[in-house]
Amino acid sequence: MRRLRNVKIVATLGPSSSDYEMIRALFEAGADVFRLNMSHGTHDDFRARHGIIRQIEKDTGRPIAILADLQGPKLRCGVFANGPHQLEDGQAFRFDLDETPGDATRVCLPHKEIFDALEPGATLLVNDGKIRLIVGDCGADFANCKVIAGGEISERKGVNVPDVILPLAALTEKDRIDLEVACAQGVDWLALSFVQRPADIQEAKALVKGRAAIMTKVEKPAAVKVFDDILAASDGIMVARGDLGVELPVQNVPPIQKQLVRKSRAAAKPVIVATQMLESMITSPMPTRAEVSDVATAIYEGADAVMLSAESAAGQYPVEAVTTMNNVAIEVESDPTYRDVIEASRGAKKQSVADGIVSAAREIAETADIQAIACFTQSGTTAALVARERPNVPILALTSVTATARRMCLTWGAHCVVTEEVGRFKEAVVRAVRAAIGDGFADKSDQIVVTAGVPFNQAGTTNILRVAPCDERLIYRAEPE
Repeated sequence: MRRLRNVKIVATLGPSSSDYEMIRALFEAGADVFRLNMSHGTHDDFRARHGIIRQIEKDTGRPIAILADLQGPKLRCGVFANGPHQLEDGQAFRFDLDETPGDATRVCLPHKEIFDALEPGATLLVNDGKIRLIVGDCGADFANCKVIAGGEISERKGVNVPDVILPLAALTEKDRIDLEVACAQGVDWLALSFVQRPADIQEAKALVKGRAAIMTKVEKPAAVKVFDDILAASDGIMVARGDLGVELPVQNVPPIQKQLVRKSRAAAKPVIVATQMLESMITSPMPTRAEVSDVATAIYEGADAVMLSAESAAGQYPVEAVTTMNNVAIEVESDPTYRDVIEASRGAKKQSVADGIVSAAREIAETADIQAIACFTQSGTTAALVARERPNVPILALTSVTATARRMCLTWGAHCVVTEEVGRFKEAVVRAVRAAIGDGFADKSDQIVVTAGVPFNQAGTTNILRVAPCDERLIYRAEPE
């Protein structure tokens, strides 16, 4: 099954997409990666959906990536004695550790860590930022605030603290249990929520022990401030615009999105743009023009993937949402302006032999009649470097490691093929040619570029390139290796 676009589509599964027929329909409509949100459902639900995805993978013969998204710490206020209350602009309101049900003047905030970090002048946001308060005086168990933007407050509403780094680990006890369940099941990517510092990623990696790649969700201002260090520690990045748009002024989010996408691409690490991309399709079979433009913008920026959340998990039109995203991607990538934008943003420095090899592969593909770039990769690094170049021909990512093929399903343009191990470069060329012809990327009169690392089956050894004819008879007439 060949996709007609390079950007990948991540679809979240949920109540609207939990059986074989629907999940396969989403895959056939264009989903490359399925996100399983650990915030909802039971572990049995998780295992069932994981099993269905792996069955579809077997039935279709195509690798599929599974992304498990950990919940992270959820900061919420306590309960109220007499239902919701309306907070007015300018009034006083108090948060404290007293578990007595709240009223119009106070409520419990059962997170001592917040009070330990708060300082006068800090901002508190309630209910996705709809209510905004400024801290006046505060102590180890209270914060007296002034309401700056009022609204209705009710029990268990989320609380955001954008101005300070909270002394909270990114992994709760629930997350640690969920992490082990996900890794034991065999997910390919693990998304971390509430990351504030590189140490949060290192803690998760120590628990994962290489069983999954780490996708860091950038949703905190603190993470944006140290993004270069977070990027270095991560295997991939998700621009999680939901909480980011709550904790920062909304006008700050678009430039941050562009910066994070560009830096991730330069580092050859996959980057997902997520949250509210086709939000109206939860209840409508058609998106708004603004939503289509939002998806297109992420594609023009060079994102590796765009993501659907509630649209595919709980919406009324999950297949239509994936189909819409797929069609937008095809249209954008066929626009000549898209190539101009992508090529103008190609700025990664060449620092190694591998960088030079993949850059040469892209340049040859642009100047000669080349149908595809085929790269043999053990860890996925070679394919990631080729994808960073954003070539104008398809990328065939061949590997003998099934886990690598699945993880590369998030990589821009990578058509992943699981093949047997090879020991000689000529053998690799033959395998690449057969894959290119078999999957419809070339015919016997065409040429492809093949890159690999010799010796084979060692990560990080990309050091050889060949322009190969797709007629195997011509390959075997070549000089012996």
